[in-house]
Amino acid sequence: MPRAVEPLYVRYQLTDLERQADFLTDFGLSVTAREGGRLYMRGAGPAPFLYGAETGTMDRFLGAGLLVSSAQDLETLARLPGSRPIERIEAPGGGWRVRMRLDDGFEIDAVHGVTPAAPLVLAEPAAFNSGNAKPRRNQSIRTRRGITPAIRLGHFVLQVRDRAGVVAWMGERFGLVPSDHLAVPGAPAQVIGTFLRVDKGMDLTDHHCLLVLQADTPGIHHCSFEVQDLDAVMAAHDYLLQRGYRLDCGVGRHLLGSQIFDYWRDPFGFRVEHYTDGDVVNDAHRPTVFAGTADQTTQWGAEPPPEFFQ
Repeated sequence: MPRAVEPLYVRYQLTDLERQADFLTDFGLSVTAREGGRLYMRGAGPAPFLYGAETGTMDRFLGAGLLVSSAQDLETLARLPGSRPIERIEAPGGGWRVRMRLDDGFEIDAVHGVTPAAPLVLAEPAAFNSGNAKPRRNQSIRTRRGITPAIRLGHFVLQVRDRAGVVAWMGERFGLVPSDHLAVPGAPAQVIGTFLRVDKGMDLTDHHCLLVLQADTPGIHHCSFEVQDLDAVMAAHDYLLQRGYRLDCGVGRHLLGSQIFDYWRDPFGFRVEHYTDGDVVNDAHRPTVFAGTADQTTQWGAEPPPEFFQ
């Protein structure tokens, strides 16, 4: 079975690439290429790009790319129904891909052989003095409001018409496994969302790289970028407010995955997230079913509105 290594990028079609480049720069990404009606933006980590967009007559989500373990994985995936042949990637980092299409129209790329980008300089996380441990000694924290570098694409969330089918598809083609489930409030047997993670056995990995949600109208709920720590989340939060961008929901801490989150709307209405301090799990983790309301998915901080998961 092919194995995913990590989520690599998300792709959109937009009517104004310049406007999006300005927003994403303020959000903490950097332009790595902008030519021929295409925009590529990277984070501070080694991924050649985290966000790709192309010019079009309407604004829509196109798909996402996941790094896979080997060239043999690409060969296996290229033989499956709905897959294109292996093709060279004409984008920063190069490499090879197999592009596959879900029934809802999203294009999911399996990617291998990309050339990593040189990581950008990133401030070390500040030591945190808790009630019973004080590792930060004779040193103060001085965080300025401003652009906070995004490190990597942590996860993305698909809204689909057949959740169970997409979960099975992602398992068969990328080896993704469930970490937890969302269900109709008060009805745990009616699962409407599944958090999927990369299967690394007993090695630790992020709680999820993908959430699949049942929905009447297919789309993307959000894409999420990891930042260094809580100070980074808050510095970016204040800066984005100062710049006049639209806050969607934040700051708070999730229940499932435990991330500290901050959601924003880009100029085209798409939801993007900064997060930090997410759970890491391995095969010792046992999936749970959460059958609560949207506001109950927040442990503290901003509660998402009822329509957050619609």
